[in-house]
Amino acid sequence: MHQHDHAAAINQKIFKLGLPVEAISAYLLCCGLNDAGTSITIGSLQEVWNSTKDQLKTSVAILEERKILSKIMRDGEKSTVYRLMPVERWKAEPAK
Repeated sequence: MHQHDHAAAINQKIFKLGLPVEAISAYLLCCGLNDAGTSITIGSLQEVWNSTKDQLKTSVAILEERKILSKIMRDGEKSTVYRLMPVERWKAEPAK
């Protein structure tokens, strides 16, 4: 994966989607990892996450459902790698 293969820095739209605070926090952490050139994985997020692992997984699942994050590689939980998606792909509403 190329380090330049990522969405732009934090998009303010994240604050207008009505997401839970924890999901927004997870997004902000993803942006920080991405900007630092670090792969976005549950493991790398856990290193900077200050709540439970279950809450982190729930937050990542919400970001996936809303097309803010996308799995790009899967090989067990620790090595599943996510990519931030361009804001144009984000879903304004959760799936019903």
